[in-house]
Amino acid sequence: MAILEVNHLKKVYTTRLGSNHVQALSDVNFTVEKGEFTAIMGESGSGKTTLLNIMATLDKPTGGEVKLNGRSLNTLKSKEVTAFRRENLGFVFQDFNLLDTFSLEDNIYLPLVLEGKPYPEMKKKAEPLVRKLGIGEILSKYPYEVSGGQKQRTAVARALITDPQIVLADEPTGALDSRASDNLLRLFEEINAEGQTILMVTHSVQAACHARRVLFIKDGEVFHQLYRGSLSQEEMYQKISDTLTIIATGGERHE
Repeated sequence: MAILEVNHLKKVYTTRLGSNHVQALSDVNFTVEKGEFTAIMGESGSGKTTLLNIMATLDKPTGGEVKLNGRSLNTLKSKEVTAFRRENLGFVFQDFNLLDTFSLEDNIYLPLVLEGKPYPEMKKKAEPLVRKLGIGEILSKYPYEVSGGQKQRTAVARALITDPQIVLADEPTGALDSRASDNLLRLFEEINAEGQTILMVTHSVQAACHARRVLFIKDGEVFHQLYRGSLSQEEMYQKISDTLTIIATGGERHE
């Protein structure tokens, strides 16, 4: 069953005086099944960040719609958006978005604090996540006292603590070294294997290799998609690289 449906999505930005129009998305269509791990790739300016922002309810489309579990995000009233986002979506950002004045533990609890959950319930929900992510020894530390990889694992715990319908990851390895990136991507695979739906926007071929499916956005549309299936990581890497080369050189899509 499709947990996320993107139907004929269009986004046009207009300058303040209305004289210039920039079409970020022209006609995007795809679905994400429950339990999928999907990556979205494309050149700078292809529309992938705009697409993520609309799915995250941070922006509104000019046309078309996004549905999460059958509910159109277009129908959300402005006062409902924040609660909907908190209850249904988990976010992992390139720059972590942790609060420096909060300990790592308090950063993880934050979404539940905003929901008014009691401390014992928050602690109970956090314990298995903290164990899995290997950050139990550093919970009392502050973001500026730990490494990039530890910050990102904390951000993943914060994203998962609300049991989101889908995790939206925006360039999650962008600020990490290669070792921390590999650790994070293996973690995503483990979390996905347990049933968590993940949608990741990335420009990293290495990161995209860990997804089960890769969508390529070009000129505001889905240009092509690849399924990993039984491919090895090396074979998937090559297929992704070949597709990106075709996009960059203006070639035709290939199946």
